[in-house]
Amino acid sequence: MEILEIIEALEDKIEHSFTIPFVGRGIIDKDTLLDLLQEARIKFPEELKQAKWVKEERQRIIADAQKEAAAIIKNTEEKIASMVNEHEITKQAYENANQIIESAQENAREIRIGATQYADNVLRTIEEQLIGTVETLRENRKDLKH
Repeated sequence: MEILEIIEALEDKIEHSFTIPFVGRGIIDKDTLLDLLQEARIKFPEELKQAKWVKEERQRIIADAQKEAAAIIKNTEEKIASMVNEHEITKQAYENANQIIESAQENAREIRIGATQYADNVLRTIEEQLIGTVETLRENRKDLKH
């Protein structure tokens, strides 16, 4: 029997005991009550031990759950920080890439301008030489005709 069943049996014995008329007192079988009390005394420490174990186990489970929750929170915070860092790194990489592209485009523009100027200078020099050559040819032709 469990402790609550023993208490219920005690109550039942008391309620159903023989009552002395006009006095309101009951007569109860002493040996039966003593046996129930002895059984309660034996069961009570076991149930207390079980209750204590349940309480300790509950506290251990709660502590473990709190540790696990703290670990999950820490892990989540670290992942968020990592994601933020990755985002910052990615953002910085895009900024660097854009700067490199802009620099390359600027260099290409300067090279085009320089190449155009060089080609223009070369063509001007050739043109001037050709003009000089044509003038020399004209003078030589004039000289031949006179």
